[in-house]
Order: sequence, then structure tokens, then C-alpha cells
Amino acid sequence: MIQKLADNIVSPLGFSTAENYGRVCRGESGVIPWTDPAGAHISLSRIDREMLFKAFTDTCKPKGAFTSPEQAMLLSAHLAVKEAGIDASAQETIFILSSTKGNIELLSCPDHGFEKDRIHLWYMANLLAAHFNNPNTPITVSNACISGACAQLSAYCLLQQPGIEHVLVTGVDMAPDFIVAGFQSFKSLDPERCRPFDARRIGLNIGEAAATIVYTKPKKNHSGMFLKGGCVRNDANHISGPSRTGEGLFRALTETLSTEDITFTTQEIAFICAHGTATPYNDQMEAIAFQRAGLDRVPVFSLKAHFGHTMGAAGLLESIVSMKALEEGTILPSLGYEQPGIEGDIYISTEKTKTDNRHCIKTLSGFGGGNAVLLFEKQV
Repeated sequence: MIQKLADNIVSPLGFSTAENYGRVCRGESGVIPWTDPAGAHISLSRIDREMLFKAFTDTCKPKGAFTSPEQAMLLSAHLAVKEAGIDASAQETIFILSSTKGNIELLSCPDHGFEKDRIHLWYMANLLAAHFNNPNTPITVSNACISGACAQLSAYCLLQQPGIEHVLVTGVDMAPDFIVAGFQSFKSLDPERCRPFDARRIGLNIGEAAATIVYTKPKKNHSGMFLKGGCVRNDANHISGPSRTGEGLFRALTETLSTEDITFTTQEIAFICAHGTATPYNDQMEAIAFQRAGLDRVPVFSLKAHFGHTMGAAGLLESIVSMKALEEGTILPSLGYEQPGIEGDIYISTEKTKTDNRHCIKTLSGFGGGNAVLLFEKQV
């Protein structure tokens, strides 16, 4: 078990966790209509570049030029470190970057003016550590849409080792035209705001965000939010399509909930923050996995209609919102859900309600058959 010390979200809904969470609670969304260069109409959740640049320069006082993904990454990490009050340059602090695409937008700009290695994720991770003058080699995690969960589980493992006191995990991805075109080729984008788990769902919205969590070793008798455990399983089903039986996610759920230190029942789980992309196959697969794992009566919601699918940032962003909701004893509604559209019986949350339960689950699934589960606990 490891403890959350601080966090931050940079998204179209705001540049702090408090602002993002508040707007989610009010049912607001950063997903807006957008027309691509070819004239196709879709909906995206994009960060205002002028606002991002101003916040970045005012807060981080950068020396040199930085891309938009780098600005979002460094702004989020800087604000989280400030909240945590730690020495980010210490040998005992490790940095982890979660991203699926990083600076991929530079591929379309041969004369971008940056170093040729700027396109690589390892270079971006080095920029993150260098911003804080940290002496350690940062870790890069890129495992499709489950990257943010894998990065947090990497932090979990690192903090079991002596000599490591803090691990800062930052996730970031933006939505350049290259990425939009890739998802369009799958015919997986909804021209309107997505509807996770709804009968009318036809696809996802792409979103932009950076999010950071600072984890530390748990202290005795300390209250707060904790990552209690988790699991990653691969169903090896298809390069992009999920298992129809939910096998990988089912195994990740059952493994997470069957460890020796689990002393609560499934009825004591406050909610599941699902991956919930609003694609036909993903949402159905998750529902099957939840049922198979005996979680069919646990409230389920998705955050994708608020933020879009933020790829490498999703696991961090959605974990932060989940922990904030659990901390406040709140079950959030699943924005966009109105008409039941899942085969089987699961409990989709449709209104904001209160809970006294102290555990919640975050699930993620991604290309290549990856499935990840995180288990969070509130200690008082």
C-alpha cells in the first residue's frame, strides 16, 4: 500500500484538481464540436494553447522553448510537487512518465526547430526529471490506454524498495491531427459528445490532459488516500478489439480482489470508475467482466464524457477524480448515460449520491489486449 501525497490535473476543465473535480460534479464537459482539416465533424476535448502557455510560463519560468505536451506535463508536475512540499531533486525521488504519443505532432513538422530526439518518449521523460534537477534516470511507461495504471503500479513496486521515499507519476497526451486521423481510420469517433454504456453509443471522443500523482511510503496512523494494490492482465485477443468475454479484465479484477490483505466484501466497494470509452465493444466487455467478477451491484460510472479519452493521461486523471470522490464520500453519475444499452445487468450510476464505503476500483483497457485494475482505499 502506498499513500497519495499530492496531485494535479491540467485539462480543458481547468489547471487544478479542485477546479476539474468541481466542474465534473456540476456535470460540465470539455468536449466540444470540432472540424478536422478534411472537413469531417467530430467532437474533441482540447486544452486552450494560449491559456496553457501563459500558465506554464508564469508558473514554471522556463528557459528555452517547449512543445504543448511538454508544457502541460511540466505545469502539472510542478504544481503537484509544490502541493506535496517535497524535495524533487533528492536522490530518494523517482520520476515516471506515462504517455502513448508524447511529441508525435513533431512528425508532421520536419522544420520544427527542436532536437531530432525530441520525438522520443525517453527524451520527454528526461525533460521532466531535469526540470527538477533530479539525478535519477526517469522511467517511461507506454502501454496504450492502460499506461497510467501501469505507471502507478510501477510506483507501487518502487516504493517497496529501501532508499526510495517519493515517486512522482505524470501522464500526458495531446490530440494532434495525426492522432485524430488514426482514430478516424478505425471509425471509432463520435461526432457528438460520447455516451458511455448508453444504447446510443457509437464511439469515443479524444481528449487532452496532463495529470500527476505524488506517491510516498505510508506512515503509521496516517489518514488519507492510498493505492492499495492492482493488477495487469493481457487477454491477447486482438491488436485493437477487446475480448468478447472480458477475460483479461475479469482476471485482473479477481486477482486484485483476492490478495491476502483484502478484508472487505464487494458490497463494501463504493464504486467502479470504468474505462467506459463509449465504443460498442469496450463498454460491453467491461460489463461482462464486472458481472463475472461479482461486481454487478457496484455503481459504475465513466468520466470520458467530461474529458474525452486522454490516452496516456487517462489512468492518472481518472484515478485522481476517483480518489477525490471517494475522499468526499461521493458516487458520481455517468455523464451521457440515459438509455440502457448493455447486454446483462450492471448498475450504472445516474445521479450524484453519497457513500460511506472506503474502497473504489479504477479499470482501464487498451489496444493489444491490455487490462488494468487499481484499488484505492480511504483511511480516516
